[in-house]
Amino acid sequence: MVSIKDLPENEYVLEGNAACPGCPITIALRTMLKALGKDTIITVPASCSAVIQSLYPKTSFAVPTLNIAFEAAAASASGIEAALHAQGKDDITVLAWAGDGGSYDIGLQALSGALERGTNFIYVCYNNQMYSNTGVQRSGATPYGAWTTTTWTGKKEKQKNLAEIVMAHDIPYVATASIAYPTDLYRKAKKAKEIKGPKYMEIIAPCPPGWRFDMSKTVEMARLAVETGAWLMYEFENGKLTFNGPSKGIIDGSREPKPVEDWLRMQGRFKNITDDDLKEIKKELKERWEFYRKKSQLF
Repeated sequence: MVSIKDLPENEYVLEGNAACPGCPITIALRTMLKALGKDTIITVPASCSAVIQSLYPKTSFAVPTLNIAFEAAAASASGIEAALHAQGKDDITVLAWAGDGGSYDIGLQALSGALERGTNFIYVCYNNQMYSNTGVQRSGATPYGAWTTTTWTGKKEKQKNLAEIVMAHDIPYVATASIAYPTDLYRKAKKAKEIKGPKYMEIIAPCPPGWRFDMSKTVEMARLAVETGAWLMYEFENGKLTFNGPSKGIIDGSREPKPVEDWLRMQGRFKNITDDDLKEIKKELKERWEFYRKKSQLF
């Protein structure tokens, strides 16, 4: 396992970008690009990342970057990969870098198509559980009970599980990660780079303005999501499911998760949840963990 001090010093997310203070997206992309290196082409749909790059004609991403329509990140990645292959340039990594709005909802059809075609690329969904860039509207990834500008009394539907949908496409590699565990994220990105075919990674990305917490608490929020079991870290590789970090201890029973209330109370988006809402959130988490415990026993 690589240590934090051994990560490459090269930086591909530069100073002067337009990210909000405490933004998790730049933390995640900075780590990803350290793993993937300079021979990477990024395609970005409409999202926070399209703004973070800074304003035309300058950019803060030190690799070739294509800005594409909201629904087309995976489709454009397929085109880039096909063009590179036609030129014999099979040593360049194609990275689709999208939020949950452009992955769970608007971009799902293109993602499914690219996976089914076997496109040799890495698709990353940085999941901040809402449409942050357009004003904090609910997405398919928004959890039950969360406030957004379109669920101002709290969302009443369960969140979608995109990683499970992706697994059903029988691709070589699926992984989840957290910005609070950068060496785990780095290792998974390095692994994905060496695997041929479609790879999917999903990173929990707590958003200070959207989740309503202090900008200094971003990493703490991402860590607590894992420690409470609100976010799972795992890998699904060639049909084998393995868990990482605190999630491994929770799944095998050697580690007791922290109370989910510790995570919820730090976020203003959950300040109005009722006792019944809390019971529903706990019930959903319990069901999710039981599902994965049973699933892990199958492999």
